[in-house]
Amino acid sequence: MPYIARDADGHILSVSRLKDDRHAEFVSPHDSTLHSFLSNQDEDHGFSSLDSDLIRVIEDLIDVLIDKNVIRLTDLPHEAQKKLLARKSLRSKMRGEFKLLSDDDVL
Repeated sequence: MPYIARDADGHILSVSRLKDDRHAEFVSPHDSTLHSFLSNQDEDHGFSSLDSDLIRVIEDLIDVLIDKNVIRLTDLPHEAQKKLLARKSLRSKMRGEFKLLSDDDVL
């Protein structure tokens, strides 16, 4: 079920599967303006890839700050902690699944 947020001119700003304070207006999945908005998202000129890369940089930066005792994980909002830990757990699982050598192996 798509819920949308609109700007002052009525243009779609963002889409969510869940209704929340920002995404309060329900639109049909077949709505032409929704399809137009989603097709324009495909033409982001590489920003999605850059955003994904930047997210990884920010995660690594947070890890460094925690390792150097500049901040603690508990200093971050609870939702941020959950998201960081979930991503860290997923990355750890992925490394384990694709790991060709154990930590004890010598090259």
